[in-house]
Amino acid sequence: MEVHQLRYFCAVVRQGTFTRASEAQHVTQPSLSQQILKLEAELGAPLFDRMPRLAKLTVFGKAFLPKAERILRELTDAKTEMLEMTGEEKGSVVLGVIPTIAAYLLPQILSGFSLQHPLVRIRVIEEITPLMLERLHEGRADMAIVALPVQGAELETTELFRERFFAVLPEGHPRAKQKSIRLTDLREEPFLLLKEGHCFRDNLIAACRQSRMRPSVAFEGGQFSTILAMVSAGMGVSAVPAMAVQPVPDCRFIPIMGKRSMRTIGIVRLRHHFETRAQRTLVNHIVELSRTPH
Repeated sequence: MEVHQLRYFCAVVRQGTFTRASEAQHVTQPSLSQQILKLEAELGAPLFDRMPRLAKLTVFGKAFLPKAERILRELTDAKTEMLEMTGEEKGSVVLGVIPTIAAYLLPQILSGFSLQHPLVRIRVIEEITPLMLERLHEGRADMAIVALPVQGAELETTELFRERFFAVLPEGHPRAKQKSIRLTDLREEPFLLLKEGHCFRDNLIAACRQSRMRPSVAFEGGQFSTILAMVSAGMGVSAVPAMAVQPVPDCRFIPIMGKRSMRTIGIVRLRHHFETRAQRTLVNHIVELSRTPH
């Protein structure tokens, strides 16, 4: 069994087809297919059901996948640890951030960090939480900034800060001049929400359930900017986290009352992942930054 065979196997799983996997691995499709066949022969079982436009894992492939990912992750960790021991600091960190945080927190993190640590390179990945956790497990991200909690005994989390939710109302709304508001006050309003998959949507729906109300969803979008533009046009109401509160024409932001009307932001990492000096430095920088008011 060769390491490149495991890489090719995981690439086919991620890409869904042998063609896309060969492109991602920069090898020809026949070469990649041949190596997968050799791996299957050695294991004595087929790993994929080969369909015209899809490579689907067999029951053997599903059982083998976490083991292959773990082997590749441990090899990467071993190489990194050896480089650390010899004093060779490559200074590369892959940081994941969910979309409802990235636009607001990343500029503060990156600008300050690059000035203090110019030799450390940061590559940023922006994904929704489920996909971000997949990248962590696959070793394609070193850490991620997400909304807590996240499930998984193998995950280690560090709380950074908590932030309140704000209702967003059109400027001419009857409640637009209130100092605070309850979710139940918006029971009859058309709600503009983020699409499914965004954890802020889940946080808001949970807060609504706690208040024993169900939002009447009139629109689902992928960006706060789109939703705020629609609120500004009088198409409905919405809610955003505190970091997204900013001057928007014809919009009023009002803090939402209630213990559940807030979210916790934190860093998540794999518990047994070897942490380089560059990664520790970035974590410390983010934790220090989080102590400032938001």
